[in-house]
Amino acid sequence: MTKNIEVVVIGGGYAGVMAANRLTQRDDVTVTLINPRPGFVHRIRLHQLVGGSGDAVVGYREILAEGLRLVVDSVTRIDATGHSVTLADGGTLGYDYLIYAVGSGSADPSVPGAAEYAYPIASLEEAQRLRQVLDAAPATAAVTVVGAGATGIEVATELAEEGRTVTLVCGKGLNPYLHPQVRRKIAKRLDKLGVIVIEGPSAKVTAVTRDAVRLGDGRTVPSEVTIWTAGFSVPDLAARSGLSTDAAGRLLTDETLTSVDDDRIVAAGDSAAPSNLPLRMSCQSANPLGAHAADTVLARIAGQRPATISVGFFGQCISLGHGVATVQLASKNDIANRFSLGGRLGAKIKKSSFTGLIEQLAHEAHKPGSYTWKFKDAKRPERLQAERGEAPAVR
Repeated sequence: MTKNIEVVVIGGGYAGVMAANRLTQRDDVTVTLINPRPGFVHRIRLHQLVGGSGDAVVGYREILAEGLRLVVDSVTRIDATGHSVTLADGGTLGYDYLIYAVGSGSADPSVPGAAEYAYPIASLEEAQRLRQVLDAAPATAAVTVVGAGATGIEVATELAEEGRTVTLVCGKGLNPYLHPQVRRKIAKRLDKLGVIVIEGPSAKVTAVTRDAVRLGDGRTVPSEVTIWTAGFSVPDLAARSGLSTDAAGRLLTDETLTSVDDDRIVAAGDSAAPSNLPLRMSCQSANPLGAHAADTVLARIAGQRPATISVGFFGQCISLGHGVATVQLASKNDIANRFSLGGRLGAKIKKSSFTGLIEQLAHEAHKPGSYTWKFKDAKRPERLQAERGEAPAVR
């Protein structure tokens, strides 16, 4: 009797679920998905959970393939030599191949007082805790959102529409990813909602107290509820397990997403650093990277050479309150341009992303191997050559 091939997927986010589902297209592959929660967290809706306008949890049985084993636990160590993982409950699981899709979370703030008095929102538990804090706070309580990337803007607009007094502090400027023309449009929307925007180098937060945020130029911003959305970090599981990582802690891989240390370990999503040139952390890249990671494992099982990644972007969708959104368009290699979609069309596209991502996972569960991605970055090989100081290929 032929022995089944055991594949363990660590992390049940977008990339992990996509990878796990896709692996089930082979009958001789047994897939185990390990995740610390029994429900799927739809992270791009956490701002709605904070604002009280939506939920962010989906039942795993809605998006996981039949026969796929779900283990609700955390991995504390990967033993690459022994091909096993150690769980928080003390148990171990062996594997033939491992997909590392641990995702990302809130960055650990180094600003004095931020860990004690500011509320991050990158995880379900953090968002739920903040929602409870806001429910308990007076409607007139001053709210300060630190960090003006997409998450900061979405939270600020949600709470402003709720009637909150909101200040948005952005030490590096209002969402640096945006094209200046699109940034001005979003600034107008924030102003219309009454959100006070403080930006520029002098607006760098230097301290957080129980009732205020202090800035680099000496100003003090009153804040009864401070929300921290500045940056993301990845779990240190790979580093703790002795695997090679980049400076941010993402697993170092080649262009097939295979670990530079072990060809039985493949990474996907926010925790992957292919060729030390990682893609922007986002749900846009998560599903394609998850699918590609599974394809790499399947190719190795079949004795074939895995393909290299080609994952592109279309831009960035940003909610600006109930029924309003802006879609910043970009090149496939993720450079924002001056074009954007707003109004009802922008809101429709943003809303469709909420359902679309889940539908992609569910469809892959029912028809593994069917998912394809439209946006591919043909210029990535050229950027890799530039990073390595290599001469361009002759055509």
